[in-house]
Amino acid sequence: MSTFRTHTINVTTGSTETVADLTADCEAYLREVAGGGDGLLNIFVPHATAGIAILETGAGSDTDLLLALRDLLPADDRWRHRHGSPGHGRDHVLPALVPPHATLPVIGGGLALGTWQSVCLVDTNVDNPDRQVRLSFLGQATPTDAASA
Repeated sequence: MSTFRTHTINVTTGSTETVADLTADCEAYLREVAGGGDGLLNIFVPHATAGIAILETGAGSDTDLLLALRDLLPADDRWRHRHGSPGHGRDHVLPALVPPHATLPVIGGGLALGTWQSVCLVDTNVDNPDRQVRLSFLGQATPTDAASA
């Protein structure tokens, strides 16, 4: 029997472009709902100006990503979408490059990430410092889950 659980976390990204590591939040959520089982974790940010990326953090890759996005999507007046901070239209193009979701395997109740991989919220929109991220687990019900259903 499959089980589906979902939960929303709030993330404050502040007033600067940010790559926020969500890995610990994802792992804590899985400890609550996966029961040591296997399945899939979907991470979704329901905002038109943010995305989810799987990348190495802490060794400069997060900063490199933001610099690459600045090169690809400059904050200038070229954008037709014009409200908010100068160049805000680029923030609305971001999800086409950094999608607003990722689905990851869960094995034995934990994320099956590579050694240096982290789950990150990518937010270039300095006008919106408060984000929600939906974590959804779909997996096999453990005997404990089945007894309590």
